Amino acid sequence: MNIQSIFQDWLSTFTQFLPKVISGIVIFIVTVIGSGFLAKWVRRLIKKKIEDREILQLIFLTTRWTVLIIGTVLALDQVDFDVTGLIAGLGVAGFTIGFALQDIAKNFISGLMLLYRQPFNLGDFVTVADHMGTVKEINIRDTVIETFDGKIVIIPNYDVFENPIVNHTHSKLRRRTVMIGLGYEEDVTHAAEIFLKAIKDVPGVERDPYPKIRASELGNSALQLAATFWVAQNQNNLLDVHSEVVKSLKEAADNNGINLPYPVQTILLESLKE
Repeated sequence: MNIQSIFQDWLSTFTQFLPKVISGIVIFIVTVIGSGFLAKWVRRLIKKKIEDREILQLIFLTTRWTVLIIGTVLALDQVDFDVTGLIAGLGVAGFTIGFALQDIAKNFISGLMLLYRQPFNLGDFVTVADHMGTVKEINIRDTVIETFDGKIVIIPNYDVFENPIVNHTHSKLRRRTVMIGLGYEEDVTHAAEIFLKAIKDVPGVERDPYPKIRASELGNSALQLAATFWVAQNQNNLLDVHSEVVKSLKEAADNNGINLPYPVQTILLESLKE
């Protein structure tokens, strides 16, 4: 076989294959450009129903990558690439990688579920996996909260999803309890009336539900009273109102001569005679 014959065979093969190459390139280019436009269109379409930016970004990326993968497979199929073998290989590789990175996968899936359910939003005060603080970031892999003492806690989303979540911000009213040690010699009914008036006069304490004082237990040195009251936390600082209630109770006891006793210990002394 001479060079001319080889060249003719090559040229014939190239001529037959060229339309497939061009078709594959065109499909790939259209896919790359079209995926962005389609993803933006989908995001605009659902933006009226969903306002969460992270969910919108997730939908945008999912739509774009889905179109890119489908378009790439179609482009490779045009040039007679063994797409079936590629998909099978990717499936085996994906299984192997997924098994090795199962913790990351669990956090990723948990992150998607949290973004969908939205048990809390940025700025909410929550208790998550035994950590209490303000939500600073919600990512696909983890959730970041800032505690009262300024610590930044990064919690894997799997731990967030698998543990009870207490969202303190979603409740309009929060109940607080102050324990009062009342001397046994005091008139309980009279003292309770004075303490109730002191509590309800504190700005920020709700009248409905009305504050209550109940006898809790017979302590070692005092009768323990539990004073409960409610605070509209969206309008007031919860801890500030609690502090004012404690101070008001102390002032009421001082002004009315009510004994708030210290813990008392009785020591028996025996004289030893030689």
